[in-house]
Amino acid sequence: MYWLGKWVYHLLNQAGWDPLRSLRSLAGLPRHVANFFAFCAKAPAGQRDFRWGVWMPCLGDRFETSGTARGHYFHQDLWAAQRIFQNRPRRHVDVGSRLDGFVAHVAAFRALEVFDVRAQAAQIPNVTFRQADLAAEPFAFHGYCDSLSCLSVLEHIGLGRYGDTPDFAGHRKAWVHLHQMLRPGGVLYFSVPIGETRIEFDAHRVFSLAHLSTWFAGTYRLRSFAYVNDAGDLVQPKSWTRAAWENNFGCRFGCGLFELQKIKSPRVKSHEKNR
Repeated sequence: MYWLGKWVYHLLNQAGWDPLRSLRSLAGLPRHVANFFAFCAKAPAGQRDFRWGVWMPCLGDRFETSGTARGHYFHQDLWAAQRIFQNRPRRHVDVGSRLDGFVAHVAAFRALEVFDVRAQAAQIPNVTFRQADLAAEPFAFHGYCDSLSCLSVLEHIGLGRYGDTPDFAGHRKAWVHLHQMLRPGGVLYFSVPIGETRIEFDAHRVFSLAHLSTWFAGTYRLRSFAYVNDAGDLVQPKSWTRAAWENNFGCRFGCGLFELQKIKSPRVKSHEKNR
């Protein structure tokens, strides 16, 4: 029932209506009116410094905290940026991660290149942008960098959500190309939703940890692992059991954070064979 409710809520959001925001706004209306009269009562008689502009009530803000410090994007962006700062790679490239989150974090302390299937006209200090489709052939960026990030991106590739070409195997093509971009010994900072393997079209795919393990085997060494649980909190386990891993640490829609070091050529079937 909970997930049905989330699905209905998502559909309403896509239609432009957020019912929870509407309820918070209605709850804030009495305080808004009271604040207005209290404010006016304290205005000096005959003040001319400010004139009244348009009425712009912000009814729900008084119920919010000072900021959002939870959820997939908040934790993954900070987690990966901190590791890049510590590891100080020669050339870091990002593929498709959030410009107003992770990319901005990294650009604050170093230069990086950003590849994205969508165009970007903004000129941003420390950021070199390149429009490119990670799933497209031919792929020309073999051995391009020693440090690479792809955060909450692979689950979308091939679904067409961001203007890319619909392709059922698009995420596998992109995975092979990520490996090819890295030099031997290079590090990939990678995240995707974790839980029961499924497609929720056209939003994203969700991957089980057991499924991802078959991708990592023989291609990467797992240097560190963390995850964001269904409640939006970051968990950084120092160790774990096989059962916990295979149960996705209890996540239905968590976010797995993987620091992976390239060790050799991939032992996966080519995307041509998987068509």
